[in-house]
Amino acid sequence: MTVIGSASATSADERALRALYLEHGPALYSYVLRMLGGDTHRTEDILQETLLRCWNKRALADNEGMAVRPWLFRVARNLVIDAHRTRMARPPEVSGDSWLSDMSAEVDLIERMLSSIVVRDALRSLTPAHREALQATIFADHTTQQAAEALGVPQGTVKSRVYYALRSLKATLADDAAA
Repeated sequence: MTVIGSASATSADERALRALYLEHGPALYSYVLRMLGGDTHRTEDILQETLLRCWNKRALADNEGMAVRPWLFRVARNLVIDAHRTRMARPPEVSGDSWLSDMSAEVDLIERMLSSIVVRDALRSLTPAHREALQATIFADHTTQQAAEALGVPQGTVKSRVYYALRSLKATLADDAAA
């Protein structure tokens, strides 16, 4: 069994198609590859379809003043345009990568929202003094000295309140995670 245009082709038409491919194939491939932005798979499909149409038309050689090369390039160009128009008429295809990143972005957003609710509830379980110490230091990004001045208490008191507030938060969050 021989493939149309292969080296072992028996008919004159098959040999002519192979000669046509060897003569015009590389230039046509480069032309289509540039039009498709480097997509080699689609380029090969377009090249194959172009040669198949040439085979079906029996326009394998220059006869009656017909230049084959410009005809091949025009057919390939039209195939690229038709494929582009077809893709634009359909809903966009989902690639293998985008759906996974879209799903993880949605999951991350939900996880952050749920985490913020859990942390908010845990903060509400603290005493007002411990919440104020955390607000004045960690959330306001101030030193314990700056927080002590803002709260009007000694620096050591702020340090101990932050320590016990964080310890209480850790315990509350661990209890919530276990439940």
